[in-house]
Amino acid sequence: MGQHLPDFVEPRWFACHTKPRCEKKFAALLTAEAFDHYLPLLQSVRRYGTQTKKFTKPLFPGYVFTRVSPEKKTRVYQQDLLVRAMMVENEAVFLRQLGDVRRICASGLEASLRPLLKKGTRVKVLGGPLAGLEGFVDDPANPRGIVVAVDVLQQGLLIHVPLDSLKLLP
Repeated sequence: MGQHLPDFVEPRWFACHTKPRCEKKFAALLTAEAFDHYLPLLQSVRRYGTQTKKFTKPLFPGYVFTRVSPEKKTRVYQQDLLVRAMMVENEAVFLRQLGDVRRICASGLEASLRPLLKKGTRVKVLGGPLAGLEGFVDDPANPRGIVVAVDVLQQGLLIHVPLDSLKLLP
């Protein structure tokens, strides 16, 4: 398939994007190969009628973090589970953030993913009467909606849209 990691000389951390629902299999491969890695998992409880099932699910679906040494970099492609690996640029910041994620997962508190919104981030509404509408985030400290521009008037309309109905645009 021609998959390969970029060249590097010292062991580096990577965010590894796996095939769908292969995170635990990929983590098992990394364990077998003695890679330092982390798959953040959260407890999830589902109720099916009168039954309650507990299971663990990845906090970041499709991602496992691993430290790869140059001489073992081809080993991550065994079993054809890896889609791509992204080298972590600032390892000090990454390791601090990974420590925060470990604490959150160990706390037992409920956590859910949210897009990291910045002022001016372009978004598209996914559902409801405004589905397909594009705008930008006005206030990331209080992102309850988006602004739709009317450039000719140098005006924008703030529309209150639930955060979970927005998709980030490139």
